[in-house]
Amino acid sequence: MNDRPAAEPAHPVDLYVGARLRIRRKMMGLSQTQVADALGITFQQIQKYERGANRISASKLYDAARLLQAPVSYFFEGLDETDSGLDDGFAQRMTEFVSTPEGLELASLFPRLADRRLRRRVVDLVRAMVDDEAP
Repeated sequence: MNDRPAAEPAHPVDLYVGARLRIRRKMMGLSQTQVADALGITFQQIQKYERGANRISASKLYDAARLLQAPVSYFFEGLDETDSGLDDGFAQRMTEFVSTPEGLELASLFPRLADRRLRRRVVDLVRAMVDDEAP
């Protein structure tokens, strides 16, 4: 028998900041180990930060922002919209999208399509594929 209380779920802000850390790290092409080494912590700690399991201290967040060449505010951008109820989950979906390898690659390649009509055709293609998968 285990008398320990169940772990509390991660705070939404910790989840959001962790997801933003992961996105930025991947955008910079850095592994969890590289970030951990630069910050003087273990890669397991980076995993916990990215999952929101552990909170990032102010000093580590500052160090991470410098390492990832982003302002500290980057980790909180869009958070107000998700908290206020004005957002229909768009920020969360975008975070999930760019957290995947394919989403991150698409997000980096799409703006490089100079032809607006071609971008529209790509969007139409993806929409048609999603509609075909719908039950």
